Amino acid sequence: MVKAPKGWRHRTRHIYRKRVREKGAVPPLSLVLIDYKPGDKVIIDPNPAIWSGLPHRRFCGKVGEVVGKRGKAYLVKVRDGDVYKTIIVRPEHLRPFKQ
Repeated sequence: MVKAPKGWRHRTRHIYRKRVREKGAVPPLSLVLIDYKPGDKVIIDPNPAIWSGLPHRRFCGKVGEVVGKRGKAYLVKVRDGDVYKTIIVRPEHLRPFKQ
């Protein structure tokens, strides 16, 4: 028997996959150039083509609140179970949350 992988991206075969009509496309500049302010709600939507600033798979699809900025990336506060965690995410992996 082969030991199961325990890497950072294990079990992401379907989560970090682009749909057929999205393959080869870079993220639209309109999404990348959005300037988020502290207190803004965002959806964590990972783009698998860009590895830098890619959040962990457990945060995929979660809604969080922007807390601050660190370089090009944003600090996003996300609820993980009963605990709030602050993760560092690049803007290519974020979408604005509209209620």
